[in-house]
Amino acid sequence: MKEKIVKFLKLHPDRTFRKRDLFRELKLNPGQYADFRDALAGLEGEGRVLRFRGGRYGLSQRVNLVTGKVHLKTQGYGFLIRDDGGEDVFIPRRNLGGAFPEDRVQVALFARRQGQAPEGKVVQVMERTRMEFVGIYRKEGNFGLFFPDNIKCPDIFIPEGKSAGAETGQRVVVKVVDWGSSHRPLQGEVTEVLGEADDPALDFQVVIRHFAIPTTFPPDVLQEVDMMGDGLVEDPGAAGRLDLTDKVIFTIDPEDARDFDDAVSIERLGNGEIELGAHIADVGHYVLAGNVVDQEALKRGTSVYLVDGVVPMLPERLSNELCSLKPNEKRLTYSVIMKLNTEGDLLDYAIRKSVIRSRRRFTYEEVQKIIDAVKRGEGPSQGDPDREFYEAIRRMYQLSQTLLKKRVYRGSMDFDLPEVKITLDGNGRPTEIRHRERLESHRLIEEFMLLANRTVTEYIARKRRNERLPFVYRVHERPSDKKLEQFSAFVRAMGYTFNHKDPVTPMDFQQFLRKIKRTEEKVVIEEVALRSMMKAIYSPKNSGHFGLAFKHYTHFTSPIRRYPDLMVHRLLAQYENPVQPERKRAIGQSLKPICNHSTEMEIRAVEAERMSIKLKQIEYLKDHIGEVYKGIISGVVAFGIFVEITELLVEGLVHITDLKDDYYVFDEKRLTLVGRTFGNRYRLGDHVKVRVVRVDKNTRTVDFALSE
Repeated sequence: MKEKIVKFLKLHPDRTFRKRDLFRELKLNPGQYADFRDALAGLEGEGRVLRFRGGRYGLSQRVNLVTGKVHLKTQGYGFLIRDDGGEDVFIPRRNLGGAFPEDRVQVALFARRQGQAPEGKVVQVMERTRMEFVGIYRKEGNFGLFFPDNIKCPDIFIPEGKSAGAETGQRVVVKVVDWGSSHRPLQGEVTEVLGEADDPALDFQVVIRHFAIPTTFPPDVLQEVDMMGDGLVEDPGAAGRLDLTDKVIFTIDPEDARDFDDAVSIERLGNGEIELGAHIADVGHYVLAGNVVDQEALKRGTSVYLVDGVVPMLPERLSNELCSLKPNEKRLTYSVIMKLNTEGDLLDYAIRKSVIRSRRRFTYEEVQKIIDAVKRGEGPSQGDPDREFYEAIRRMYQLSQTLLKKRVYRGSMDFDLPEVKITLDGNGRPTEIRHRERLESHRLIEEFMLLANRTVTEYIARKRRNERLPFVYRVHERPSDKKLEQFSAFVRAMGYTFNHKDPVTPMDFQQFLRKIKRTEEKVVIEEVALRSMMKAIYSPKNSGHFGLAFKHYTHFTSPIRRYPDLMVHRLLAQYENPVQPERKRAIGQSLKPICNHSTEMEIRAVEAERMSIKLKQIEYLKDHIGEVYKGIISGVVAFGIFVEITELLVEGLVHITDLKDDYYVFDEKRLTLVGRTFGNRYRLGDHVKVRVVRVDKNTRTVDFALSE
């Protein structure tokens, strides 16, 4: 029957047929209809025949096929992110063809209607991103149903005997064994029972399983690390390294940091000049290109920082011992030593392999106390153990403020969005949620690392003029015209003006954000401005960094936790000597896939961190149902208003049906809900009080009601 259908369609390659018309054209008798229907569905599933708009069927060869990754929306439809970089393709729910989030698929493009985005249909799933999923199990008689935590994924049927003893309401891991079809359900089997769904101790497992983040290192990786010596050299000069062990060098990190990959130093030179040193762990000395540790680090791309745990890029002996710049211990480093004048201008620099001995491990809070004392004009007390560091930190603070002002003056954007800090008890339950304070000591390190990263990239830019050296850049492109127009409309609805029609510069954004800095809507507008930006990515092509207003930028300062930084270290080391043309070509060909993968892993890590925070926020609110909080309206849609609790930085929905004092309609132009009878208005940026009504940890949703 399949061959009959295909043979007929090949005779009419430029036509499509409705199912009943195709059946009639084949001159089949009524008793053959069931076979015909099943054969047509089978051909559609195989991608040999396509169903077009209006339920018409035709050969797949007659259409344009493109490949890429599927990005699904919670509403059920999806978009194809094309491999060739072409315009995203809209895929309706009915045409997803069993594709799951981020699967690589082949899509047939439909004829494009004028003025509309391209639309298509999945004809083949080429590569499944994952086979296992985490979610909730529910027993139904002698079989079961599995509801994935990822609400973009469909429910999965669990046949009898494949539940691994799971009970209703437990969180489990399920492996898909049959991806189903139009007439066969998606089937899976339970491979692991994690525990009760509401156990906060499971949150870490839920997040890493959801994003398929590996938590253990393969035996051959650990074995290779165990065989590594400490790598220290008795004579730094003979090894081609600067001996900086007599310099006043120290680290400044969060209180709970376990690995220290950057240290700083500062010295006053003649003529008012300053020598600033950024000394970065020389991870490349231990992790050689192509060895099994390097392959595992590339696979992971980055360390992942969750509320209740860290998944490191490198094994602990490397990240916390050999490479970590611990106090009073010699460590191998890559140093960027920069000479600056009092205005913060870079006069000269040197990039050298080195050996250091950190004098002190400071936390941000400890350095801030010294900065506060300096600002008050106070010096160290007689018995202060940090007495020797006061002068260095005073100079560092003054220099960092100069660098910050200089950077902002040139158009660099300085978003100051609040971050959340969550305190957990021994069972993983949140006991406190508060804003993470951004200190001047944070800015101090940020400015020095920005300068070191920029200096390294400008060094390569100079060498490229003559040698055309391949390199890894951190790029951030100008926002698209569409996003700029949307941002302009957004702020216009809040009573502000942002001109998006002229070529927008970083300075335009910065000046606008400065205008709203002291307004009640500041946080909401800055969040939307940030979302309006293109995502920063890694690329072998330098297109500059829009947000920082830098022509040249890379990541060099965190090789323990980011693979691109390790790549930059290796490239710098290779370029110390002349590089043959064939070697340059080989390096150039290798960089693009590494950059693309590193960007994907960074996005995964960011999304995992957000999910981890949201789970703990919802867990916290479970114990505060009925309580009232101050909030700000962060979104207005036709079905209600989104409110962010200012204190907890958690967002929830007030559904329009819960606004019972009037009948509200959505003013799309002004992004406002307006009461038809009494004229009450709810608009972006309005301050309101909300009562916590419902939370659902499985769907990660929060519902509010407006407080009286």
